[in-house]
Amino acid sequence: MKVLDLQCPHGHRFEGWFASADEFEAQLSRKLVECPVCGTTEINRMPSAPRLNLSGATQAQPADPRALQAQVMRALREVLEKTENVGERFAEEARRIHYNEAPARSIRGVTTPEDAQSLVEEGIDVMPLPIPAALKEPLQ
Repeated sequence: MKVLDLQCPHGHRFEGWFASADEFEAQLSRKLVECPVCGTTEINRMPSAPRLNLSGATQAQPADPRALQAQVMRALREVLEKTENVGERFAEEARRIHYNEAPARSIRGVTTPEDAQSLVEEGIDVMPLPIPAALKEPLQ
């Protein structure tokens, strides 16, 4: 099985799986390979690094759950330190920033799923961020 990095003329990059490089070329010439984003069949193969399996099959070591939790907590603390909490005014403030009616800054707060969807439809990037109760207390 060959995994190939592909790209259309519009810059959409994607991966394709083929039985062989010859099979890719055969499908490409019959216009059977198309961009999953725009549907064009003008596809180019991009350079990719080969995967070498020199040591045989190895099992990935499971991550230590405590270490992962500590890493997530550190990242959340950093987000909390570098953002302004606007609370229930999140949707309103995000719009004000987006439309240059308020100074640009990183904010966080609370909004409904419907308001979050409306923000996305307006072209305003939002991301849900579940914050554990332990971090909702004032930062030290």
